[in-house]
Order: sequence, then structure tokens, then C-alpha cells
Amino acid sequence: MEVEEIVKSILKIEKELDRRGGDPLKNYNHDKVHLKQMAFHKCPKRNRWVFGGNRTGKTECGAVEAVWLARGIHPYRENRDNVFGWVVSVTYEVQRDVAQSKILKYLAPQYIEDIVMQSGKKSSPSYGIIDYIVVRNAFGGLSKIGFKSCDQGREKFQGASLDFVWFDEEPPKDIYDECKMRIFDKVGDMFGTMTPLKGLTFIYEEIELNKHDNPEVWSEHIEWKDNPYLDEKEIENMLATTSDDEQESRRFGHFFTAEGLVYGEFDESTHVIDPFDIPPEWQSGISIDPGLNNPTSCHFYAVDYDGNIYVVAEHYAAGRDIDYHTEKIKEIADRLDWRRDFSGKLCALIDSAANQKTLAYSKSVAQLFCERGISVNTKVNKDLYTGIQRIKSLLKTKRLFIFRCCTNMIREFKSYWWSGDRPKKVDDHALDELRYFVMSMPKEARPKCGEKSLVERDFERLVRNKKRQEEYG
Repeated sequence: MEVEEIVKSILKIEKELDRRGGDPLKNYNHDKVHLKQMAFHKCPKRNRWVFGGNRTGKTECGAVEAVWLARGIHPYRENRDNVFGWVVSVTYEVQRDVAQSKILKYLAPQYIEDIVMQSGKKSSPSYGIIDYIVVRNAFGGLSKIGFKSCDQGREKFQGASLDFVWFDEEPPKDIYDECKMRIFDKVGDMFGTMTPLKGLTFIYEEIELNKHDNPEVWSEHIEWKDNPYLDEKEIENMLATTSDDEQESRRFGHFFTAEGLVYGEFDESTHVIDPFDIPPEWQSGISIDPGLNNPTSCHFYAVDYDGNIYVVAEHYAAGRDIDYHTEKIKEIADRLDWRRDFSGKLCALIDSAANQKTLAYSKSVAQLFCERGISVNTKVNKDLYTGIQRIKSLLKTKRLFIFRCCTNMIREFKSYWWSGDRPKKVDDHALDELRYFVMSMPKEARPKCGEKSLVERDFERLVRNKKRQEEYG
């Protein structure tokens, strides 16, 4: 070996030894990158949650986030001095064995000013229960990481003003609400890392579904295969020893009930995509599920040359009259430059119930839509089970994609559960009109490879659209 190569080798070894013996944060996502951990750290929103199974790396990213914030060295957020944050665990025992252990793993001793114990020895904090750690902040001040247990009760969570709260596993709702108030005046951050084992709790409603459309809420699911540090053989062993039901929560981090999701095939990371400008020839149809007190749901659908369906725009509102709905639908159509029929009307599918007259009008809902410039076709196929199976097939074969702006359809996919042998008849308005559209398409939308040319497929699509317009007319 030449002298130059020997020197390079020695320098490389010295650099690695320095990295291992210095700040343990240098080891985090160094040799291998956990993409979903980094997505969590980079997200600018203030209420972020990671739903993951065991051994997915969720607790690691929560601990690193807390240490970064306390030390004032977060690479993706505005840092502060004299930070005060809480780490909230289910019990003190869980705190000691999980969250506290991870904090001590990533918080180098040279940055610890003091440790105050609830029980155990300060000289061996890993074996006791820590009350709080005083941390040297990069701005010259001192930060404080306090540890809380949910079994203390809500009263013990009152009074403090915080920069951040990290929930390691799901807290009771009263403690979650109290912690929201603790970060209020400092415009602080709240983040959680948990395995959903309690069914459809308030976290499912507030975070997973984001029912209040809070713009600061963000969440993601991570599974075993997302963790680049897990050995493939270890993953195979875990797969072999956990049931399908257990895997929903312990592998994928999904919220789960015994009945199960109707569309378990739906994967937000696969089927939800960023909007793009669709070619005019992809425009395929509009579908409406009308409601008065319930929401009126309307979506615009595009289909490419291979039969892939794109849900490209959404109108979704409750408690409004038909004048309001038609104006909003036409506004979307104008924005998308959506084609109209020979008389200048938009064409749409609509639930056959629209043929019925309402108490407020002497005309049917279908007639009212038509008078306001939307020609609706009420002859829709409402076969529930066939429609569900077609949508499940589209999801499974990755042929159905939803633009990220269609938030209500995305939410319904995540909250559409079986109840016995039928889906629960709640929050299904967007999914109903999706079925109407899917059932209006030819059974085999995707042609076999090489069977027809691009021009032939485009011509057939134009013919189908022409026939559809004639039906509406």
C-alpha cells in the first residue's frame, strides 16, 4: 500500500473514531437515511405525528427532535434559546424504559448542565426516573427537558408555558388538550410518535383524519420496511409471527377496528399525488352526490390513455342551497377550462335520488341543476358491492390517483369502515359519487399492452365522451 493511501486510511479511521466518541447526534441518519424520519423533521407544521409499528424508528425521531430543539441546533426549524419542553409518556416506567432512554442516547454528556431525579441516583439516571434535564443551549442559555407521565392526571399539566411537547404514545384527550394550551403563548410545537393500539380514538379523528382541517396538522405512517436499519431476515421473522390484524397497527401503524376499513388498499403515500395540469383530452367526467344538511360532494375526473383515473378537483360543502353549489362547481370548471356540451352546459353524473322533489322547491334537484347550467344524468349504477370491488381493484393495481387538494375524499377513504356486511352509512358522500363515476366506465379501462395504438385509444375515448354527452343532452 502506498504512503498516500495509508495516510488517507488513517485519517478516515480517525474521523470515524471522532464521530463515534463525540456527539451521538452525528450518528443519526448518517450511514443510512430513514426517509420518513427526515420527512418528519423537515415538515414545517406545528402539530406533527408519526404513526408507526414497533421497531419502525418512530421513537428515535421523536427523541432527536426534542434534543435538537432543546440544544437550539435544529437543522430545519428556527432555533431558540432557553427552550422549555416536555416529554410525555403513558407511565413513569414507560418513560424510563423508552423516551428517557432515547433522550439520554442522543444528548451527549458535555451538553448536560444538570439532571434532577424523581427517584434513583443522579449518577446513574438511566436506572431511575428523571424529573428534568438542564441542557446547554447553542445560544449560550440553558434549556430544560421535563418528563411527564399521563397517570399523574391533568392537574399536573397545568401552568407551564412551553416551547414543545413530545407525546411518546397516545395521551388521554384531556392531557392532550391541556398541552395544547401550554404551547399556545409561545407558538410552540407539538409532536407525537405512537403505535395505534386503542382503535378509533380522538387522535384518529383530530390527526389522522384532521376533521377540523387544521393547516398545522401533519402525519405519516411508517412501517418495518421503511426502517433501513432493520435486517430483512428480522422483518421476515416478524411477519411470520404476527397476524394480519396485528400487522395493521404493529407493522403499518394503521388505526384499526375488528370490522376493518372498506378500502384497506388505500395508501396515502401511493394514491395521493401533487396536482398537475392535465391534458384537455384526459377530461372524462364530473360526479355529484347532492345533500342539503349533509354535504354535497362533487369531483372532477380525468382518465389517461392507459385507463388510470385521476381525481383532480373537489367541491364539498354542507348546509348550502343549489345556487351556491352550482356556482362553485362552475368556478372550478372555469379554472380547469373543463369542456361543456354543445349548449354550453357542464355534464355530470348524479345520484338517482336527485329525481325527487324537495320540500323547498316544486322541481327536482336534477331539474334545478340543469336550469343552472349543469346537465345531470341520474341513470347511475348504484350497485354497492360491485362498485366497491372495482375501486378496490383500482387501488390495488395503482390505477386510481387523487390530487392532494381533494382533502375530503382522502379523509373519507381513511374513515370508511365496515359494519357487519355493509359499510357504515356515514362520511361517504365523496366515495358514493366516486362509485358512480367508476361504474360508468367500461369494465376493462386499461387496454392490453400492444393491443391498440395511442391514436386508436384516444379515438375510442373521444367516442365514449361523445356518447356520454348525448346521454346528458
